[in-house]
Amino acid sequence: MTATPISATVRYIPEGVTHFYWVTTIADYTSPTRAELDAGVDLTPEVAAAGNWGTTSAAVDAPDLKSKFISTVPGLITIDGPTLSIYLSETGDASDVRSVLPRDTAGYLVKFPEGDVAANTMDIFPAKVAALSKPTALGGTVAVAELTFTVTAEPAENVAVPA
Repeated sequence: MTATPISATVRYIPEGVTHFYWVTTIADYTSPTRAELDAGVDLTPEVAAAGNWGTTSAAVDAPDLKSKFISTVPGLITIDGPTLSIYLSETGDASDVRSVLPRDTAGYLVKFPEGDVAANTMDIFPAKVAALSKPTALGGTVAVAELTFTVTAEPAENVAVPA
């Protein structure tokens, strides 16, 4: 008898599917309401690039005298790549990322890997804007702000998107 294969998936590319929202207030970030999400700002149309926003943990050695083999256990959890590159506006108007997410702004970065669709899942990161830099790239490159975030509490992962 062979192992049962994993179910076939509907594969996709993130462009046109993945969404990022910035929400300033969520009563219980492990279970946000539709109204709380709708009160946020949809950053998606202006996101030029996104970091990984993935949880990771290092392996910690756990040797013992019984063997020369060193086993490992999962270590502390961190977030890999909590960054967003967001287009800048030449006019610097009120919708520009510099107005929406200035340095030290605290709130929640909500990532919808498969879109803001009821019953799909989302990840919610309690976060703070640590840096907002404006690198000058030449050669016809569109101007972006590079935002670096600190994640201030353990994220809520794979939370069902409310209807």
